Amino acid sequence: MENQGRGPGPRPEDAAGAPPGTTEDPPAGRVPQPQPQPLPYEGVWRFTASAVDASVPQARHAVRDLLHRQGVPASDDLVQGLLLIVSELVTNAVRHAALLSPVLAVEVAVGAEWVRVSVEDSHPYRPTALETDHGRTGGRGLLLVREIAREAGGVCDVEHTASGGKVIWAALPLKPAGNS
Repeated sequence: MENQGRGPGPRPEDAAGAPPGTTEDPPAGRVPQPQPQPLPYEGVWRFTASAVDASVPQARHAVRDLLHRQGVPASDDLVQGLLLIVSELVTNAVRHAALLSPVLAVEVAVGAEWVRVSVEDSHPYRPTALETDHGRTGGRGLLLVREIAREAGGVCDVEHTASGGKVIWAALPLKPAGNS
């Protein structure tokens, strides 16, 4: 797996819509307020991998190690859910997109109160969550991803990329749903 490291990518925004730590000149008569600094575990990391079966455990281990190394305050249950999501999304990219997308990307974005994992490939097909067909084996990965995200109080979605591919992502809160 190629680690492209910490990127400048999306970060949570403050109430004014600016990235944390940025300042603008305040309107006349207003005293500038100090901007909160990002927490030590906040950031965006992106890994690329070949669309082969061996990339599934490699991606899962890379995400697990990253969360641990950065000190992300995630419960064991949340980490296990994230790792299952990564496994499902990478497996789907390997099984269904490898022909047109020999390389896939895994991204982990961590904010102060959330973590988002995504898998991007260059295949144009946008999968849909199918209804469970108990007579079929397989075909339930995206349903599982949506259910894990929902139970954790998070969301997931599929989006097209500017290059014509897709990115499938899930964002989960670091704190259990219902707690402040």
